[in-house]
Amino acid sequence: MSNVKGRIPVILDTDIGDDIDDTWALAMLLKSPELDLRLVVSDTADTAHRAKVVAKLLEVAGRTDVAVGIGVRYPGRIGVQGDWAKDYDLKRYPGTVHEDGVGAMIETIMGSAEPVTLIAIGPVPNLAEALRREPRIAGKARFVGMHGSVRIGYDCKGAPCAEYNVKMHTRPCQQVFRAGWDMTITPLDTCGLITLTGEKYQAVRRCQSPLIRALMENYLAWTGGHRTGWSAADVQTRSSTLFDTVAVYLAFAQDLTVMEDLPIRVTDEGFTVIDDEHGKRMHVATGWKDLGAFEDLLVQRLIA
Repeated sequence: MSNVKGRIPVILDTDIGDDIDDTWALAMLLKSPELDLRLVVSDTADTAHRAKVVAKLLEVAGRTDVAVGIGVRYPGRIGVQGDWAKDYDLKRYPGTVHEDGVGAMIETIMGSAEPVTLIAIGPVPNLAEALRREPRIAGKARFVGMHGSVRIGYDCKGAPCAEYNVKMHTRPCQQVFRAGWDMTITPLDTCGLITLTGEKYQAVRRCQSPLIRALMENYLAWTGGHRTGWSAADVQTRSSTLFDTVAVYLAFAQDLTVMEDLPIRVTDEGFTVIDDEHGKRMHVATGWKDLGAFEDLLVQRLIA
C-alpha cells in the first residue's frame, strides 16, 4: 500500500455503539484530509453488531472504500446506538468486510510502505491480540489513543481515576502500553474537557450532510439509553463529552495541546501512573494551549 498524496495511513480501533463520542470521532476522522483511513475494526463485546454501526455510517458517508473488520468477540451487548443499525446486513456493505479484524489489522500494517497510525478509542483487546500474533507490528505502526487519567479525573476535577478504556480490559492495556511502538495518548486531562455548546454546537446541528444527520440520529438514540445522564433536551443545546475526537486530532497535529513525555505504567487496578522506574515513555497531552481553537477546528471539519 502507498500513502495517498502525503496523507497519513490510519486504522481506527473502536468500541463504537456505547458512548456516542466514538461516532463523533469517526465523523471527524472521515472529514480530516490529513488522514487516509484504510480500516475500521470493532472492539469489545458484540463486535459483529458494532461492525454494523461502522459499516452503516461509512455507507451513509459515501466512504465504502474503507474496509470494516470484526474484532475479537466478548460476551455482552452494545449500547442503544446498536438499534440504529440492528437491521443492517453486513453482507450488503459495498466495501470489504473482514471476519478476522485483527488479521486485517496486521495485514494492513505489515503491507504498508509507510508507518501506519493506529488510532485506538476504546479498550484494546484487539491490539493485544494483534501484538501476540505478530509482534513486528510495533515497529511498523504508531499508537495514538484516548486512554488514562494522569493528573485529572472525570468531570475535569478530582484526583486521577481508573479511566474506562484502561480498566475495562486492564491486562491487554498493560500489554499494549509496554509494546515497542511510539505512543501518544490523550488522557482525561485533555479529552475530558471537550463539549460543544452555543453557536459551535448549533452549527453542527444545522449541518444537513448525510453523515452529520446520522450522527445526530445516533446522539438522540444515545440520550434515550439508561445510565447516560443525558436527555433528548440536551441534544437541542450541547454535545456530550467528546473524548475520542482529541485522539483523532493528535494523529495529525499537536499544536493546540501541551505535550509532555512521561513514563506511564498501567496498574492492575487500571490507573495510568507516572513511574520513572517501570513506565514506558510516551507523548501525553496533559493540557490545552488553545481549547477554543480545537473546538473551532472540530466544528469546521464536521460541517465542511
